[in-house]
Amino acid sequence: MKESKKPTKTKKPVKPETGKAFPIVGIGASAGGLEALELFLGKVPVKCGMAFVIVQHLDPTHKGIMVELLQRATGMSVYQAKDRMKVEPDCVYVIPPNADLSILHDVLYLLEPTAVRGLRLPIDFFFRSLAYDRQDQSIGVILSGMGSDGTLGLKAIKEKVGLVFVQTPSSAKFDGMPRSAIDAGLADIVAPAEELPDRIIAYLKHAPQGLQSDMHMEDKAQSSLEKIFIILRAQTGHDFSLYKKTTVYRRIERRMGIHQINRIMHYVRFLQENPQETKLLFKELMIGVTSFFRDPAAWEQLKTKVIPALLAARKKGGVIRVWTPGCSTGEESYSMAMVLKEVLEEVKPQVSFSIQIFATDLDKDAIDKARAGVYPANIVADVPAACLSRFFVQEEHGYRVSKEIREMVIFAPQNLIMDPPFTKLDILVCRNLLIYLEPALQKKLLPLFHYSLNPAGILFLGSAETIGAFTGLFTPLDVKTRIYRRFDTAPGIEYIEFPSSFFPPKPDALPRDTAHMPAINFQALADQLILTRYAPAAILTNDKGDIMYISGRTGKYLEPAAGKANWNIYAMARDGLRYELAGAFQKSLREKCMVAVKSQKVSTDGGEQAVDFTIQPITEPKALQGMMLIIFKDVEMPPETKPGKTSRISGHSARVAEIEREFEQAREELRITREEMQTSQEELKSTNEELQSTNEELQSTNEELTTSKEELQSMNEELQTVNNELQAKVDDLSLAKNDMKNLLDSTNIDTLFLDNALTVQRFTGRISRIIKLIPGDAGRPVTDIASDLIYPEFVADAREVLRTLVFLEKQIAARDGKWFLVRIMPYRTLENKIEGVVITFTDITVSKTLEAELRKTQAELEKRITEQK
Repeated sequence: MKESKKPTKTKKPVKPETGKAFPIVGIGASAGGLEALELFLGKVPVKCGMAFVIVQHLDPTHKGIMVELLQRATGMSVYQAKDRMKVEPDCVYVIPPNADLSILHDVLYLLEPTAVRGLRLPIDFFFRSLAYDRQDQSIGVILSGMGSDGTLGLKAIKEKVGLVFVQTPSSAKFDGMPRSAIDAGLADIVAPAEELPDRIIAYLKHAPQGLQSDMHMEDKAQSSLEKIFIILRAQTGHDFSLYKKTTVYRRIERRMGIHQINRIMHYVRFLQENPQETKLLFKELMIGVTSFFRDPAAWEQLKTKVIPALLAARKKGGVIRVWTPGCSTGEESYSMAMVLKEVLEEVKPQVSFSIQIFATDLDKDAIDKARAGVYPANIVADVPAACLSRFFVQEEHGYRVSKEIREMVIFAPQNLIMDPPFTKLDILVCRNLLIYLEPALQKKLLPLFHYSLNPAGILFLGSAETIGAFTGLFTPLDVKTRIYRRFDTAPGIEYIEFPSSFFPPKPDALPRDTAHMPAINFQALADQLILTRYAPAAILTNDKGDIMYISGRTGKYLEPAAGKANWNIYAMARDGLRYELAGAFQKSLREKCMVAVKSQKVSTDGGEQAVDFTIQPITEPKALQGMMLIIFKDVEMPPETKPGKTSRISGHSARVAEIEREFEQAREELRITREEMQTSQEELKSTNEELQSTNEELQSTNEELTTSKEELQSMNEELQTVNNELQAKVDDLSLAKNDMKNLLDSTNIDTLFLDNALTVQRFTGRISRIIKLIPGDAGRPVTDIASDLIYPEFVADAREVLRTLVFLEKQIAARDGKWFLVRIMPYRTLENKIEGVVITFTDITVSKTLEAELRKTQAELEKRITEQK
């Protein structure tokens, strides 16, 4: 190692300055860390352009000599960190004893520790500070050490797209910290301590430089990015095309830096040749970063105000339903369960409530970790002490969520943008997920969240998320903490897109003629047809007479009907045109031919107008097939024949007068017939309105059926989720049962389980040689079962053990000459409840036979000795 002339160096604090960014590497180490640090720093070039901040677990009562020890291993300057010390490249900074270390704008700050000794997590504290200060340029290194300090800090670095290097556990003196980081899925590169510096330098040479804008990204690599989406979808089944391109591209660039790939098109080829890299990239894009009670102020607001108000509004009690999409490893889902549990106990409502939390995520591995409910010991930094002692069980390597909390949460894999949502929710927790999705997808998800929530339901978003323009759907309860309440809006105002409609339809799914048409443009097609064949005013309708398009001035022929707006030609046709137009329309529709009507008088605002009109079914183009085209043309009024004119010409002709009377009579009959026809038409109109009303009701019923179908889809998703959870529990129980059976069989000990009433619950198969039990005896009192044991006190002893909770052991003979060691012990559940007794029978016939033989031999020897005397 290189020996320095001045091993101990000091450096005066300076004011923060803004300069060129250089890499700052945070290093966490604990037990056995000195050797690892010496190996690490010994391989770092003196002029490396990086700064290193070392955080260790130091004895707060002893003066540190780490600076002197490390100075021998490196030619860089080594300093003990001081308050407001500016970090400079080619230097090493070591945390002093009894202090927490933080960084802001490349300046170190010392803080007095708040946690008691033994619970301090200085590595997590600094790594989090480094992640927030350096964002995607943060680098964390974990070396030898016991415990799990550093794991939560590395999560923060990963969330900011920084890089994580971990010492190989097998090369570390103590592998607790490296193994914790690796098991949490946070390590990007794992290597021995002496190899890590070269890996860091190689990464920095190919590190992403960041994107200036989406447009720059599209110009640079849009084609390659889409190919990566295709590869990911082919291998994982998930489409990332609706995720924010800049976020996805940054994480792709980070993977490129790790593999020292300079161009994204080369990385596409690398993905094609290495399926394992596709899985790693998928994990990278999952952004599985979360923690217990993240943003404590928001959780306090939920606990003290929001949830109590929600419970108070539920007068009849029932189930409190919660959904946490994008739950990752389950910390926030369990946080919600703990908060609800505490609120119910504090409020003590008059009615009964139960809690049901659905937690879903795209990452199945994260779901498995969440379902296990095991977390590292350093969660003590996030979980309040009261919650930790009450809702967690301490284990060898950390903490496990208690059974009562785990049973409240149902975990299942789900794709939020492809699978149906959960419905009838009281609380929806979607924190820091929307920020990774495109704005267009956010605008589809927020109305979907509104649909999923019950009236006055709660939407809980992340600190960087808002409801955007959807102020008509949600009202903020607390803008700062991003807690919103659902507005009750009239149904049908907003069209809700379900996940299946989030993606645009594939071109193959469209009809051949319309595969490249975004929508049918009735105006363009109708204008082209009218301009090529006709010039007058015209209208385009469907086969029901509903107007689809109007060309020219049609006000002389059509007018809006009074009452509810109705765009149907039957209702809009003016007097004089209504009956003829309706008859001709039906004839043309029925006979599929053009029908022309000449010189039809129409009542206009200023009198009457003669009109010719034609009605023609449309067969070309294909997009307009089945529609009707009506063309109007004004013509001159026909000359009128005035009454009495014939009589003046014919003079005194009686015959002419008679004909004139008959003509007047016919005209009167025609007038009466027309009035009757008008009355019938009005009745038909009334019937038509009733039919329209019925049609509207049917449409409303159809909408309700559509909504019911969507709810059934959601319920089906919910049932699938519950089924997945139950299947996982069944698998665990089956495995545990198999393990227990093999364990009991290997011990050759017969076992009998009785409940508090001494009723047979379970037993091992070989016990039938002692007590005559068959599988059908489960549930029968043990007193009804025959036994080969000479043990009349059996039942009394079992009851005595239940009463005193003290185990009992006796040697009992059987009728066939065998002997058994009988142990009766209380049966304790995981909740420390007594639910019966467990009785074991160990065959000791061989030992009893040997004992008898020994006693016999002893008696004979004693007899011989006596005789010899």
